[in-house]
Parts: sequence; structure tokens; C-alpha cells
Amino acid sequence: MLLGMRFALRIPFLSFMAAGRQRFFLHAIAFLACVVMGFAGWAASSPRRAPVQSPVVQAAGTAQAIPALPAVQPVGLNVVVLDPAHGGTDYGARGTEGIRESEVVMEFTVQVRRALESQGFQVVQTRMGNENPSFDDRSAVANAQQGAVLVSLHIGSTGLPGTVRVYANEELPAETDATGLIPWERAQGPFLSLSRKLGDLVQGQMALRFKGSPNTVQSAAVRQLRTTAAPAIAVEVSSVTVENRNDLDRMAPGVADAIAKGVAAFKPSYVVAGAAGVRP
Repeated sequence: MLLGMRFALRIPFLSFMAAGRQRFFLHAIAFLACVVMGFAGWAASSPRRAPVQSPVVQAAGTAQAIPALPAVQPVGLNVVVLDPAHGGTDYGARGTEGIRESEVVMEFTVQVRRALESQGFQVVQTRMGNENPSFDDRSAVANAQQGAVLVSLHIGSTGLPGTVRVYANEELPAETDATGLIPWERAQGPFLSLSRKLGDLVQGQMALRFKGSPNTVQSAAVRQLRTTAAPAIAVEVSSVTVENRNDLDRMAPGVADAIAKGVAAFKPSYVVAGAAGVRP
């Protein structure tokens, strides 16, 4: 192209000198024609690229339907949130030999966690040491999980020593506000029937191991359970009034095994379609 342009430039200059303005314009037109032809040849020799289209344009151009979003699938049970009660400056129930509920439940938690993991569950704890999360913080840990249940561990100050009682929250009808969200303080409402089923299965396992324990779950107003948007139970071992701390320690393996087997038996019944919307 550049050689063609140099040749074309010489033609009008010489023509102007020899023949005057009229022939100059004729050769100028010829020069422009050479330039146009040169650019056309360069464009023809350059590699061509397909035009880039946005996904929306491509979909419209090919008349293909955009696939619909997949339907929300039910979430299966795979996480157990363990809530060792009390902690920090809140010792919970206190008994003979300086027994503190907040300390004993942490020791129980170690064995319960091990038993649950042996059943294939992922375990999340509301506290790992001597902290004292608020009730809402404990609930929030469970509410942040998908496919989870909450098990809150307690050592009672009353009850027949050597027995275990399992609680589900007292009656709490489901309620939603104008936005369709569930108020935080009533989050347990939609899950009460599942919580009672879980509680019955765990309590049944406790009754097999600890004579004098009830056969079925009981109802109580347990703060952590009320604000939990998932099946939730409280397990209370009796009691801090034992004369020998070893009597409590010996219960830990049986309590852990009963919880793990009860939760495993509950797993086929756990069907929750996604996470429930809870308004704080």
C-alpha cells in the first residue's frame, strides 16, 4: 500500500508542472483512487474475527429459551450445633464439691461431639472455652447453618441423680409479620413438631441407659430454643447435688451415645426446604 501511495504522489506533482491545473485535478482523483484501493487490499488481507455478542443477544439471536432457575431442594440434616450452657462469669447451677454446671457441660460436650462425628455429622459449638455468648448469639450460630439441629447441654440443680430429661420448647405457634418473615422471638414456632420428634428419639435412648429417666420429651420455656429457626432440644443431666463428682462424669459416655443415636434416628425425618426467614 505504501509503494502505491508514493507512486501516486509523484504523478500529480509532475503533471502540474507539465500540463497545468486541469490535468493536476485529474491525476489527484487518480491518487485518491489508489489510496482507496490500497486500503481495500489491506482490509481484505487482514484476518477476520467473528463479532462478539453478549449472552443476551446470543440467546435472542438463536431463539433458545433461557433455562429456568432450579427449584429449591430440601436440605438434609448434616450439622449438629452443640450449645454448652452458661460460661464465663455465669457458672450455672452449683453443687457440692464446687461443681459448676458451666464446667461440667464442657466436659460432656467433648464426648458428645466425638459420638456425633462418629455418626458422620459435622459439629459446630456455640462456645469453645469459658466464654458466655448471649442467648441470641447462641441461636444465631444455629440459624446460620443449613441442615442443622441444636442440642443445648445442661446439668440440673434438681431431679433424681443419675437421670436425664430432654426438653423441647413450650407451645409457640408460628407467626409472620407483614413482610412474611418470622419474628426472632418466635423463630422456633415452625419447627416445634420436628423438635418434639427429635426430643422423643433422644429421650427414648436416655431411658434405655439411665433408669428413672422419662420416656418422652417434656416442654419448657428454654430461651435458646425459642429463638432457634431449626429443630432444637435441651438435654439436662441430673444433678449437681451428687455427693461425688465422678457420678456425673460416669454418665458422660452414655449421654453422648444416646444423643448421637437419637439424632441419627431423626435424620430421615428432617426435611426443611431451605433456610427459614427470621426477622431480628
